[in-house]
Amino acid sequence: MKTVIKTESAAEFFKRGKVIARLADQGKPIPHERVIAFEDPADMARLITTAKLALFREVRNCPGSITELSARLHRDRSAVKRDIDELEHAGLIEVEIRPLPGHGRKKEVRAVADQVLLAI
Repeated sequence: MKTVIKTESAAEFFKRGKVIARLADQGKPIPHERVIAFEDPADMARLITTAKLALFREVRNCPGSITELSARLHRDRSAVKRDIDELEHAGLIEVEIRPLPGHGRKKEVRAVADQVLLAI
C-alpha cells in the first residue's frame, strides 16, 4: 500500500473525502492509498525527522525488535521506542507481540506501507 504524507487545509481534506465518497456511491474502485495529512507544516516536520526517517528505512529493510533496531542504528533504546510510538501512532509502522520459542515474547516492528511519498 502507498502512503502519502502531506499538508492540506481542512477544505482540501473534505474535498478529497467527497471524491472518495462519490467513487464508493458509484461502485467504482477507491484508490488503494493512505493519506496522512497535517494542517500545520510544523506538525509534519515533527514526524519527519532525520532519526525517524532512518528508523523507518531500517524497519522497512529489515523488521526486528526494538532492541535489535536500536543496536543496528547505534541509538539509545528508549529514544528508538519513543520514535516507534510516534511512527506507529501515525500509521507508518506496526508493533506485533510475538511469542518466543520456549518462553517469553518479543515486540516485532514492521513497516505498514510499501511506499511512502512526502508531498509538500
